[in-house]
Amino acid sequence: MHEFLKTSGEGPSVLCLGETMALVAPADAEPLETAQSFILSAGGAESTVALYLAGAGHRTAWLSRVGNDPLGRRLLRQLQAHGVDTSLVSADSGAPTGVYFKDPGESATTVYYYRSGSAASRMGPSALDVIDWAGLPLLHLSGITAGLSPSCRALLDTAFTTARAHGTCVSFDVNHRPGLWSAEEAGPVLADYARQADIVFVGRDEAETLWGTGDPDKLYESLGAPRHLVVKDGAVGATDVSATGAVFVPAHAVEVVEVVGAGDAFAAGYLSGLLTGEQPGARLALGHAVATRALSSVHDFDLV
Repeated sequence: MHEFLKTSGEGPSVLCLGETMALVAPADAEPLETAQSFILSAGGAESTVALYLAGAGHRTAWLSRVGNDPLGRRLLRQLQAHGVDTSLVSADSGAPTGVYFKDPGESATTVYYYRSGSAASRMGPSALDVIDWAGLPLLHLSGITAGLSPSCRALLDTAFTTARAHGTCVSFDVNHRPGLWSAEEAGPVLADYARQADIVFVGRDEAETLWGTGDPDKLYESLGAPRHLVVKDGAVGATDVSATGAVFVPAHAVEVVEVVGAGDAFAAGYLSGLLTGEQPGARLALGHAVATRALSSVHDFDLV
């Protein structure tokens, strides 16, 4: 475990917090409109990170809320089957589990979300009451949560404040979702969260849309010099910027099947390296290796 992470107790080494939905995707990379066979699996940025981290042997937990329905129970079983601790997840009898569909196309994948009013969107700061902060080294969050509802934004506000008070390292993936809120609304909020985080992940094009620049050095300064800023530049590579300088590692050459979920896979690989005490270059290399698996599959999570 890296020196700036506090020692883990008997609980998880990392806790991932955020909504997971039932993901419906064609079994093959073909359009949703004409596909005949589909796969139903768990789809959510933070739980995807949790799945990859658990697969790498880390003690990993996921905190969220699902509907008290068959889809919610299915999600819990799927994450449990891959070694993710779901004991902090609650079931809501008054709201459904969210659903989304992947529609692979020739040049890009379109995603259709049906998450408005979902169980997870009704989470608030009280959801954090179940966390044992004293024994938690790393908390992983994403900007998606803040866009779900005002109560979820309050949840994220409180998570940053409480983690800092307990000395828990916070990993934050900006993950702007235009379908949830515009760049104009999200930009200042996500920048504020990034300034509170220890580790920040952002796509170069995403940063350009939100903040007007994708240059790693400029972003590092404008975001208040986080402990580590990781700027992902698609098939080009990724850069880690810290107080000791910038490290760039090129991406792997890969035949891309579908891109959704690759950013979360990258974050998981990087964080796995952090938890095992690797230096930034090795963390970036691990991120690329895990992202390659996601890029080669129609699934958000592909362990093989």
